[in-house]
Amino acid sequence: MTKHFLLSTSLLAALAFQAPAAFAQTAPTLSGQKPIVVAHRGASGYLPEHTIEGYKLAIQQGADFIEPDLVSTKDGVLIVRHEPMLSGTTDVAERPEFANRKTTRKVDGVDTTDWFANDFTVAEIKTLKAKQAFADRDQSHNGKYQIPTFQEVIDLAKAESARTGRTIGIYPETKHPTYHAALGLAFEDKLLDMLKAAGWTDKTAPVFIQSFETANLKYLRPKTQLRLVQLVDGDGVDKDGKVTLAAPFDRPYDFAVLGDKRTFQDMLSTEGLKEIATYADGVGPWKPYLIGAKQTIGADGKPQDLNGDGAIDERDRTLIAPTNVVKDAHAAGLLVHSWTFRSEPKRLASDFKGEASAEYKAFFAIGLDGLFSDFPDQAVKARDGK
Repeated sequence: MTKHFLLSTSLLAALAFQAPAAFAQTAPTLSGQKPIVVAHRGASGYLPEHTIEGYKLAIQQGADFIEPDLVSTKDGVLIVRHEPMLSGTTDVAERPEFANRKTTRKVDGVDTTDWFANDFTVAEIKTLKAKQAFADRDQSHNGKYQIPTFQEVIDLAKAESARTGRTIGIYPETKHPTYHAALGLAFEDKLLDMLKAAGWTDKTAPVFIQSFETANLKYLRPKTQLRLVQLVDGDGVDKDGKVTLAAPFDRPYDFAVLGDKRTFQDMLSTEGLKEIATYADGVGPWKPYLIGAKQTIGADGKPQDLNGDGAIDERDRTLIAPTNVVKDAHAAGLLVHSWTFRSEPKRLASDFKGEASAEYKAFFAIGLDGLFSDFPDQAVKARDGK
């Protein structure tokens, strides 16, 4: 990646406000078309994630794609949850009938104690209710909505496409493929069968399949023309705005299993991107890989509280110059879809002055082909110059 320099106010202004006008003619995307907005787990900034109600709201807000994260039940049904662990997004911990299901399993090499979807039948999953995963977001819808199956999300996308007269795409993620395969619950072929039954088989279909691992994408490549996306993770962001790497977020877990020392950072090198292009149509980097933000370190060696609110968060970071990742990915023929955009002021760098639209516009201006947002309405407005 390129050396980082402080991003000037004038450069930020250029990034933030040239984009909408550009989209009216030719966008700086790989195709020249306007970037897509993917509803991250639905309209998850407003309603509990991965619920039919959250997806419907996202569609109403103008999202082009909805994102279902896929895990398997013990009877082999694909359901939609962010992780196989259930306590963070459902009421399972409050259900005495399932108290004895709490257990410890290794997930990507880490001992994890929780309730796991693969220990439940789909009928049991359907008795659970969803809850908001972020404590600082509206909790008033907790306990109202069921956990959907993947088939229900497919059916929703088709029904809403017919109702609205515009194509609503789906962007499924295969969660923890190595974990599921070890349990005898690998679901890549089942996923393709379900998409085929929906009539989605080629590159023109409104479908992207994404994964943080590589082996399952390489397995899928000769089996489907559907577009595949290699996700790129990281552990955190250091004081200088650079992504840090620590297990299990340092490399695809299938790399770790095989002893492959390459990291997610290596995958974004020009050579790494060219390799991704041999089995995927796009790359999905965490957004600090594209435009980072650094802390201001005081004489005491500690980060300064730039806005004086007594807390150190994103509002106390300042932007650094964009990297070459988007340019290099496009040169390799790869789409670039980045994540995750969250509109709360405390999750925005100081340069954006609490305005989510400024962040969206800055990232659109560097040529993103799409992004994932918890607040799809705000992403759509920023993209369309509203």
